[in-house]
Amino acid sequence: MNSVLILLGAVLCSLTVSSEVVPQADFNLQEMAGKWYLVGFAANAQWFVRRKATMKMGTAMLKPTAEGDLSMAYSSLNADGTCWKKDSLAKKTGVPGKFAYTCQRWGSVNDLTVVDAKYDEYALIHTLKTKGDDVYSVTKLYGRSPDLGAEVMAKFKQISLESGILPDNIVFLPKNGECTEA
Repeated sequence: MNSVLILLGAVLCSLTVSSEVVPQADFNLQEMAGKWYLVGFAANAQWFVRRKATMKMGTAMLKPTAEGDLSMAYSSLNADGTCWKKDSLAKKTGVPGKFAYTCQRWGSVNDLTVVDAKYDEYALIHTLKTKGDDVYSVTKLYGRSPDLGAEVMAKFKQISLESGILPDNIVFLPKNGECTEA
């Protein structure tokens, strides 16, 4: 019975990973600019499963480039008062709302899609991450403020579940202090 469940899970994951995630139809790169709070995070990756209980809300500064790419600067305040930071440049693809980048820190190839956005309120982003033979989905819920309504949070849960993410791996991050620029 256990092996049947494992096989079923593997088939389900492969179907989910291979399915195409569609970007928002009227995507506007310029409207993505500015500060966003990382409110929700979901993934089945082992690194996330191990760390999800200790993760806290952070902020992302998104800046469109003249070339149509998206500069992403993420920061999160650590418990000891230091800042964890990560910068990436997501290169545009031939499809508005879809970007690709390689994470220098972790060595993963990432296909990022803005699935849904109400630019003055929230953005739902799906990323398909590939590192070696491992391929997994990550969904993130960003908000212009740290507090979002129940309808948006339910939409994030639904998109995460449709991406094959287990319900226990969909989390809303607790509020946290913010990093100050040095």
